Amino acid sequence: MADKLTPEERNTQLNALLGKGWTVQNNRDAINKEFLFKDFNQAFGFMTRTALLADKMDHHPEWFNVYNKVNVTLSSHDINGLSKRDLKLANFMEEVASTTQK
Repeated sequence: MADKLTPEERNTQLNALLGKGWTVQNNRDAINKEFLFKDFNQAFGFMTRTALLADKMDHHPEWFNVYNKVNVTLSSHDINGLSKRDLKLANFMEEVASTTQK
């Protein structure tokens, strides 16, 4: 089981992600971002690479894909809020997207 982010972690690590376009959801302790890619192939590649890590982490994103868009929501369901696992997965997504986005 993961621990919820501390106020200090929110001010440092979470704020870094907010600067990259992630937003905190109003109705729950979760973060969200829409990634845009050149085409479906790039979007699906992003999802595949993310899925491989997510499965190893046993931490699976909520996501929705239409053609070149992938909308992602991250939250740790076992603690009903944000954890370090969410930040790790979000940072990995940023890394993958930076090498595949148009």
